[in-house]
Amino acid sequence: MKPRKRIASALTPDGGKMVLYQHGRDFSIMINSYDLMNSRQHESELELARLGCAHLAGRKAPSVLIGGLGMGYTLRQALDMLDTHARVVVGELLGAVVEWNREFLGVLNGQPLKDKRVNLEMGDVVELISRSRRRFDAILLDIDNGPNAMTDSGNRLMYGHEGIQSCHRALREQGCLAVWSAEPAKKFEQLLKSCDFHVRRFRASAYKKSKSQSRFVWIASKNKIIL
Repeated sequence: MKPRKRIASALTPDGGKMVLYQHGRDFSIMINSYDLMNSRQHESELELARLGCAHLAGRKAPSVLIGGLGMGYTLRQALDMLDTHARVVVGELLGAVVEWNREFLGVLNGQPLKDKRVNLEMGDVVELISRSRRRFDAILLDIDNGPNAMTDSGNRLMYGHEGIQSCHRALREQGCLAVWSAEPAKKFEQLLKSCDFHVRRFRASAYKKSKSQSRFVWIASKNKIIL
């Protein structure tokens, strides 16, 4: 059995230690010894894009925001679904995550950051969304393992009332907000509804061929038909 290799590390804005490991063909990222993401468990990241971009089938030049690059699975799936003239903004806070995708993780997904439709914006995705008005046809959020922030306490703002209202303003009329979470977080679901969204929650498997571990995706829209 091949040993797990530590290949890179970085600090989060809150001072946590983030480490990238490789085990054979698989990669994992841990923060303070907690498994943040693993390339073997990416099915729900694909489902986030499938659910969040389903209403864009056949739409010409849609505008999509992906909050949180992760290992690039959501970005890859979105690109595969979208028009050749689509505009996909990727908002990422951690420079190390971008560097690791370019140097190590791009092999997992065919180097999606090199796609000409992608515009990478470094910094706080909350600020990016708050300065946007009716800009996006879809916003896909996979930040900090969901509403319970891990890597940056500032990300909790994204999942609070102000952050969700900013998403509401940033979406176009037929737009859709999709949010990934490791936990069911019913209070967050109620918050989405209180912010004038129609909401559906979906259960997504972490592994493609197994339902032993579940993740959750909320789809929220001003237009109930989108759901």
